[in-house]
Amino acid sequence: MRRMPQIAHMDVNCFYASAERAFNPSLEHKPVIVLSNNDGCAVTRSPEAKALGIPMGEPWFKLAPRAKEWGLVALSSNYELYGDISARVMELLGRYSAWLEVYSIDEAFLGVKGSPAELLALGRSMKAAVRRNVGVPVCVGIAPTKTLAKLANKWAKNNPVFGGVCHWDSVPSLEREGLMGRLSVIEIWGVAARLTRRLNALGIHSILDLSRANPVMIRDRFSIVMMRTVLELQGTPCIPLEEERIGRDQLIFSRSFATPVTTAAGIRQVLSVYGQQASARLAKHGLQAKVLTAFAGTSHYNPKDTSYPSVCVPLPMPTADPVILTRAAHALLPQITEGIRYARAGIMVTDLRPTGNQKPLSLFENPHEERGVGTLLENVTRRYGRGSIGLGHAGIKTGLDWTMKRDMLSPRYTTHWDELPLVKAA
Repeated sequence: MRRMPQIAHMDVNCFYASAERAFNPSLEHKPVIVLSNNDGCAVTRSPEAKALGIPMGEPWFKLAPRAKEWGLVALSSNYELYGDISARVMELLGRYSAWLEVYSIDEAFLGVKGSPAELLALGRSMKAAVRRNVGVPVCVGIAPTKTLAKLANKWAKNNPVFGGVCHWDSVPSLEREGLMGRLSVIEIWGVAARLTRRLNALGIHSILDLSRANPVMIRDRFSIVMMRTVLELQGTPCIPLEEERIGRDQLIFSRSFATPVTTAAGIRQVLSVYGQQASARLAKHGLQAKVLTAFAGTSHYNPKDTSYPSVCVPLPMPTADPVILTRAAHALLPQITEGIRYARAGIMVTDLRPTGNQKPLSLFENPHEERGVGTLLENVTRRYGRGSIGLGHAGIKTGLDWTMKRDMLSPRYTTHWDELPLVKAA
């Protein structure tokens, strides 16, 4: 009876589409796609949509003419709904383990213990609880390492015999080797196309080949990261659970415009909004930035007007002050050409460091930062929604034609009072 620590990997199936179906059961068994920003491309496809041969990233304008023929339902990205559903799933999973790592909006790792039978029962319990209490389907993979747990999850999702839950050590070794031998190395966590080609050149084509490789040779030929992957495939844990994934070294705020912006005043408003959002996000995570980069650009499909201005602004001190960040972003404005149809703009803050690491001299203190203006913006936005508060040009309520296009947006059932679902009993 094995009771060594194990890792469970939970992944929501077709997350965006599943979140939509949780509040709209009429979408069950229909081909559903969820579109990217500005209703551009398919970023999530239900199994029925995949069966139609719709590839990931297919532009909506190519699919629209045949949507009625296929019975295809297209929806705009409802980020408010998806974020809330994700939070509910993660809160529920936290009841099953003292150690939970939220890896992305739709997947998480949990530290678990028990015999194979106990772990299988735990996985089935988690799967049933999420389906019953949140309304979305999940699959669970359990293994001694993160890499194997993700592989077990993939197997559980694509092999009905597991019923959505796979415990790696409970599967006979010959079957495990058969699976690993059939899967290309590109299917493994962290291996992309370029790395796959380099591995293929060494005769490593399948995941089984990689698991049998010499870890030291892989380290010398590639990196310590790849060596860890090999060791994880061999059953040696090398990638620890992380309590929180905040240690990013940059934050980017950028989006394509629904309607091109052709004036410096319009770009000023865009940069003001992003400067405010950057301040709120930095304050939320207790971070400050030392460098800000602002940029804009025309569409790649507009050969007449080509303009890609950018500016890098070193800040006088590490800061999350919305006024300083917005002023720094406005340094891009002299490079904006009136009349040019800009398709996107954004800002990036880098050289991030924890707040309070080094207290500035009184001569350089920011009154807005001392008063917690960034934190105030974050609190008000979280409670009343984006656009509820703004500083300067970011607070102007007119002229927001550049904001994201979402013509097929479903109701934000759980985050907006006037869009709450109605239940009628006959």
